[in-house]
Amino acid sequence: MSVHDTMDLQQPLPVGSRGRLSSGWWGMWSVVLTEAALFGYLLFSYFYVAAQAHAPWPAGGAPKLTIALPDTIILLLASGTVWWGERGLRRGEQGKLRLGLLLTIVLGVVFLALQVLEWKHKSFTPASNAYGSLYFTITGFHMAHVLVGLGMLLFLLVWALLGYFDVRRHSAVSIGAVYWHFVTAVWLAVFATIYLSPYLGVQR
Repeated sequence: MSVHDTMDLQQPLPVGSRGRLSSGWWGMWSVVLTEAALFGYLLFSYFYVAAQAHAPWPAGGAPKLTIALPDTIILLLASGTVWWGERGLRRGEQGKLRLGLLLTIVLGVVFLALQVLEWKHKSFTPASNAYGSLYFTITGFHMAHVLVGLGMLLFLLVWALLGYFDVRRHSAVSIGAVYWHFVTAVWLAVFATIYLSPYLGVQR
């Protein structure tokens, strides 16, 4: 065996593609763009139906922000904790990643619980009128995406606890963070459309 071959054997094993070179990174962005188009269509439908409505829109007046506003803050905090955890891992602090993922999961569950609570307090159903149908469809689709995101984060947390990630091996964490930030961005668009636009006089 030559000296060159011996040196090759002593090199660390490859870690695969990383960051933006990862096929998973581009795959996740493809998913994000596809789902963004879906929500774009849903929000366009909301404004289109609102513009065509002959009765007051939303029916019963502008929705209260009692639950929706704290829920928005919670989801923004959840996006911050996953960013904090990922940043810690890049610095070799695996404890921050584990804590960041755990906090994000807890905040995500609280967000869903408050959303369900708000659903229960609504005086209308999906079958009541066009507004009710759009409200439950849009918020329901978002809740489904939050559930998917929580599933991803749960797997990442388990893998983090098993020590699968380090400074060089963290593509999966970055990819999962992209999806979670997307979920937060979509909620901001939903919140602005359904909850804030009636107060701004966008609908009558």
